[in-house]
Amino acid sequence: MAAPQISSLDLEKKALRLEMSQRRSGMKAGLESALRAELFREIVSQGSVRIAAVWPLAGEVDLRPLCHDLVGAGKQVLLPETPPKGQPLVFRRWSPSAIMHSGRFGTTYPEGAVETPDLVLVPLLAFDRAGYRLGYGGGYYDRTLAVLRVPAIGYGFSAQELPGVPVGPYDIPLSMIITEHGPIRIAP
Repeated sequence: MAAPQISSLDLEKKALRLEMSQRRSGMKAGLESALRAELFREIVSQGSVRIAAVWPLAGEVDLRPLCHDLVGAGKQVLLPETPPKGQPLVFRRWSPSAIMHSGRFGTTYPEGAVETPDLVLVPLLAFDRAGYRLGYGGGYYDRTLAVLRVPAIGYGFSAQELPGVPVGPYDIPLSMIITEHGPIRIAP
């Protein structure tokens, strides 16, 4: 069996992932609360009820306080379960009393009913003003957004913005990015 071909785009994204992961790890913890406040403001201003969030991986923005705030505001919080490679994410209802399970790639997901979100919060390593993001390379969010066709809000720090993110044929732009300074709305 022949080894899979690695394209120049794959290599460019891999190098950028390392650089941006290091940049993100240098962000101040105080920026997280400002970012969560901006996310909360934007989410409650929209009509979405079922919000897909994430339990943080090491180095990611911690959305757990936001999840509690959203439930307190009458929203339903869904967290992803990572399926086998090549499939879209599965979202399960979370509550503060939910039993949590360990998932693939160090993720955590709730024991709860599978539901479909009407808004998806998407973690990122980098983003640009066209709405493209650099993720972790598994393609899970792009596959998920292609199937769901619901609004997607990326979130990260303003220092994660780049003039342009390398884009492949399956990369799906986000409709908005939220930083600690507020929303960046992407023109359709």
